[in-house]
Amino acid sequence: MADPSTYRPATGSIPEQPGVYKFRDAGSRVIYVGKAKSLRSRLNSYFADLTTLHPRTRQMVTTAANVEWTVVGTEVEALQLEYNWIKEFDPRFNVRYRDDKSYPMLAVTMNEEYPRLHVYRGPRRKGVRYFGPYSHAWAIRETLDLLLRVFPARTCSNGVFKRHGQIGRPCLLGYIDKCSAPCVGTVTAEQHRAIVDDFCDFLAGKTDGMIRRLEKEMTAAAAELEFERAARLRDDLDALRRAVEKQAVVLGDGTDADVVAFAQDDLQAAVQVFHVRGGRVRGQRGWIVDKLPDMDESATEHLVDQFLTQFYGEQAALGDGAPVPKLVVVPELPADAEAVTEWLSGLRGSRVALRVAQRGDMRALAETVQRNAADAFQQHKLKRASDLTARSAALSELQDALYLDSAPLRIECVDVSHVQGTDVVASLVVFEDGLPRKSEYRRFAIRGGFEGRAEGDVGGDVGSIAEVVRRRFKHHASGEPDPENPNPGIDPTTGKPRRFAYPPNLLVVDGGAPQVAAAADVLAELGVTDVAIIGLAKRLEEVWLPGEPDPAILGRTSEALYLLQRVRDEAHRFAIGYHRQKRSKRMIESVLDDVPGLGEVRRAALLKHFGSVKQLRAASVDAISEAPGVGMATAQAVHAALAKAYAKELK
Repeated sequence: MADPSTYRPATGSIPEQPGVYKFRDAGSRVIYVGKAKSLRSRLNSYFADLTTLHPRTRQMVTTAANVEWTVVGTEVEALQLEYNWIKEFDPRFNVRYRDDKSYPMLAVTMNEEYPRLHVYRGPRRKGVRYFGPYSHAWAIRETLDLLLRVFPARTCSNGVFKRHGQIGRPCLLGYIDKCSAPCVGTVTAEQHRAIVDDFCDFLAGKTDGMIRRLEKEMTAAAAELEFERAARLRDDLDALRRAVEKQAVVLGDGTDADVVAFAQDDLQAAVQVFHVRGGRVRGQRGWIVDKLPDMDESATEHLVDQFLTQFYGEQAALGDGAPVPKLVVVPELPADAEAVTEWLSGLRGSRVALRVAQRGDMRALAETVQRNAADAFQQHKLKRASDLTARSAALSELQDALYLDSAPLRIECVDVSHVQGTDVVASLVVFEDGLPRKSEYRRFAIRGGFEGRAEGDVGGDVGSIAEVVRRRFKHHASGEPDPENPNPGIDPTTGKPRRFAYPPNLLVVDGGAPQVAAAADVLAELGVTDVAIIGLAKRLEEVWLPGEPDPAILGRTSEALYLLQRVRDEAHRFAIGYHRQKRSKRMIESVLDDVPGLGEVRRAALLKHFGSVKQLRAASVDAISEAPGVGMATAQAVHAALAKAYAKELK
């Protein structure tokens, strides 16, 4: 634990202008980013008596090893720079607005020739329109079921679409008029896209005009004695009205707004956002975040400030429609409300209002969002209380069982995957504070497979693990920092951490005594002495330490063993995924070897053009022919070979 007084800057050296500051740990990793109207006032507040600081603030300043700052001209510039640095460095102690679950959305793949409607979870992609998020996937499917009779757009996967195109018959939805069946040419690509455009307009809030148009068509059909068509239009109108009724009207003036509310305790907070578009609630999102309140702001003010910058900054980066609505309703205005409003207006391109609801329908809606936040926070505490306790207990147990100087806050695990010595790959996963940190996962292709492995190397795993450990730690060594390069973990050109810049407290290898011995020998050879190493053997879940003749046995109900198992299983999952990817690519390449007229150069160009084996397999003949150096005849041969291999695979 560092003493903040050892790196406290002289008070007179800190400027009084607005700016952004960064706290770094002993490895030069940024652990906290903040902004201030007066840098001197704000930074001095962190070096008060430790007993008076908030618990997470106290943990942050004792973890840090130095602080640095950048002076800017205005508060708006500070706001923008703070957001950019949080996104760039992902500081451990900053509030992180990450969903407590993955909310489903209705996605429309406008980037395809025949756009598809489907339920989707995950990051947004270019060329795809999204509606939602919804609280439940069944809500999307229910809405789709109502609207497909009016907008019979495609909902099938690419594989199903291609298969029915080949057999010349539509699927069940095509027969019951809930799909216009573009797969068999019932409608053209332009006609199908027009159906999808109408669907998107309806979900975007342009409902009244569409309903009036259908009413006129129904009346005209009845007047011309086309009663069957009039009856279909009547049923379509009923479906549209029921879909509209599912979205509760909350504001009569058609307001576009986001309504934000928080529920919190001393350490965590729940955030809920209702997205109101055209006077209706179109979506809802929620987060659970760890708090680190600054000294001269209330906790809610700080949470509001951080939410507005991170959430809307991310929306603007996605580039999907207007990133900010005309009105943002918050429980409390941040201290720099004018600067935040100016920044949000810049993102939108027009004036944005930031206010607290005082009366009327907006106040009632804000209270509803607040109740949802309180309920979500209560559910989170009930669900996570045992997990938080278990993670803390697991780290403490590991420290005691392995005789470590401190709890292993960063754990890395290595696993090897292969099939009889071919396509040998390895994975390295990272857990921090008992949770996976997927952005730092790494995967390795083992050079040369198992050829040349030493005698007694069981399955070649020992040599593979030694190679991975050597590649992981070849740039790391213990000892005093080089005075000519005080920040060896930071790339001086980008300011970002180098690859493998920070060593783990504990390295876990999947295996027993031979694997542990091989990894320990590599660490000793490289001069790495500040990383503890163990092996976890699958058969009896034994924990092996270097140089020990017998394994350590952790209790079957031990939280430490559960944590090690989760780390090992995650490494195994990640390695298996990479191995399957490589094996699939090799299989495709072997299939392509038999295609006449397709040499090594054009085969490599083909794979490079599509980017992945999966994309190549899904491509049409026309798409394949667009690859450099591939003509129509060769494209047909490639498509036929892949189809034949896939059919054989299914058998």
